[in-house]
Amino acid sequence: MIHKVKNHPKYGIAKHWGKLIGITGGAQLIIQVLGFASGILIIRLLPLEEYAFYTLANTMLGTMTMLADGGISTGVMSQGGKVWQDREKLGVILATGLDLRRKFAIASILLASPILIYLLLHNGASWLTTILIVASLIPAFFAALSDSLLEIVPKLHQNIYPLQMNQVGVGLGRLILTGLTIFIFPWTFAAILAGGIPRIYGNINLRKIADNFIDSKQTTDPIIQKEILIVVKRIMPGAIYYCLSGQITIWLISLFGNSMSVAQIGAIGRVSLLLGVFTSIFSTLLVPRFARQKNDYKVLLNQFLMNVLLLIVICIIIVLVISTFSTQFLWILGKNYKGLDSALILNTVGSCLALITGLLFSLSSSRGWLMNPYIYIVANLISIVIGILLFDISSLIGILWFNIFISIIQVIIYGSYTLFKIHKIRSILFNNF
Repeated sequence: MIHKVKNHPKYGIAKHWGKLIGITGGAQLIIQVLGFASGILIIRLLPLEEYAFYTLANTMLGTMTMLADGGISTGVMSQGGKVWQDREKLGVILATGLDLRRKFAIASILLASPILIYLLLHNGASWLTTILIVASLIPAFFAALSDSLLEIVPKLHQNIYPLQMNQVGVGLGRLILTGLTIFIFPWTFAAILAGGIPRIYGNINLRKIADNFIDSKQTTDPIIQKEILIVVKRIMPGAIYYCLSGQITIWLISLFGNSMSVAQIGAIGRVSLLLGVFTSIFSTLLVPRFARQKNDYKVLLNQFLMNVLLLIVICIIIVLVISTFSTQFLWILGKNYKGLDSALILNTVGSCLALITGLLFSLSSSRGWLMNPYIYIVANLISIVIGILLFDISSLIGILWFNIFISIIQVIIYGSYTLFKIHKIRSILFNNF
């Protein structure tokens, strides 16, 4: 029986995928557990008001990082997928992407910092606390400028093990630094620094990993820069909009709610970070393979539907597990968050929908299929206005229902667009014959 299985024509493929998923899934499980443990330390040991500041700062860090990217990583992935076996050309693409991102970073800091300062002061932070928090974001921000670009190289070559081990090291470093500092310094800026410093170390290792597959002596190329900027021009308006809408629950609750609600939504959001295991598996294994596929209608359609169906099934299981053990999860967060069972379940549903949206966008953009950002923005602005009218955005439960409503609209938009682009390939092939 074993001999027959090994001789089966699909055995080699199954073994290869099993190994990749095992390495990626196992490493990501460790990474997410380390991140979750660090997060729980911070939630339990930071005072409620300080955790509200921490939530706002982390949200703004994500916004700054997204603005500094503006579609550059998507452009690098789509260009790199065409020449991933050529060391020199891939080195040129990476160098060009890194150069563009450094330029975008300056604008990102100038735009995002004043907004963060206002929100912190609005929610009761002193000027000294605000300055320390903003300054503490710098190490994590500059690390984030390059890590997502450097990761593209080993992902395209499916050199998964070193990539995952580096992420494990960063997660372990963050947990150790958090444990050493948060007991003595229960302040937001100390917790942020504990997360940012290990990322700098991780970036140094990422550069070494990427150098195995590229010619690191290559410099920027104006032609490649032009190609990447074409992608950026299509994505940037949507990225700016997403910076506002992607974390709109935090922005709205910080403006119309209070610091306690900000802390609560930040705390229950920590449970949903465990979804990062699946985000990493899909972005590391499935998206690059989808990017490398030829324009074969049937293959692309089958891969797309299988990826989406798999993620939907996973999300249903996650929601059921969180619903069953919501009390236990809230006990882990601490006594300040007791009784938020309904909020935890609603937040998990919204996070799962966001996970599906992220996959749909990644699959589409990896092929260079970029929706007209103004169509996306107008559709979402309409849904936001409707959502604000339908739900009480000053309450925790109301803002979570609002988030689910917006996420459903985004899933429909990106799903429909990607299917349209795949169907367009079939139409072109049919007309050629």
